[in-house]
Amino acid sequence: MLEKTNLLGAVVAVTFYVSAILVFIFRLLGQPLYGHWIGYFEFLLAVPLIFLLLKAPQLGRPALYYIQIGCMLAWLVVEALLDYILKVDFRNVRWMVISYVVLFFAGTGGLLGVAANAGRGWSIPAIILFLIMAVLTFVQRAVTGM
Repeated sequence: MLEKTNLLGAVVAVTFYVSAILVFIFRLLGQPLYGHWIGYFEFLLAVPLIFLLLKAPQLGRPALYYIQIGCMLAWLVVEALLDYILKVDFRNVRWMVISYVVLFFAGTGGLLGVAANAGRGWSIPAIILFLIMAVLTFVQRAVTGM
């Protein structure tokens, strides 16, 4: 059970990083609508994250594990509210952008810890994808303002 749960966490992390990379690439290519649709897929990742949270007590996970997954789930909720439900144009409000980015990196950084539970074979790709995603985050913001 522990190995399967660790593998699930790693797959979710890597999947999220790849999807975020695609969102940023589509924005750079001037096709933000494709990125918007990928966002719907990212919301589906909340299901396995909630499952991991529910299984955490049985597996004796430390408090940090709950924080890592909680930050990612919190970001998904904020993203859903701001971009998909309320459609708030918050990216021009400095304090909102800073708060949003901090929560984004808390969540995505936390996924590194979740992936690390599956071992080095998953940690290294997760770290590489996280770094690519991080660079693209700031590049696409500088280029597109989004």
